[in-house]
Amino acid sequence: MRSLQNEAWEILLAQMENEGISFYINGKRSNAKDVVMECCVCEEAVYMPDFVTDEKGKLREVRYDEVKGW
Repeated sequence: MRSLQNEAWEILLAQMENEGISFYINGKRSNAKDVVMECCVCEEAVYMPDFVTDEKGKLREVRYDEVKGW
């Protein structure tokens, strides 16, 4: 059973995706559902988001990279 918190994250990220924002996990193109599964549900690793903007400062990508050895 999915938690309401994870469902809320998935809805938020899907809205961002619909606005043209891309998601990546460890350099691989991903989607909102996969980000939630990898970063929120499967809590075996820690991921740090990197927010990538265009030259005008508009958010274009969110890149989640696994943090190791901390």
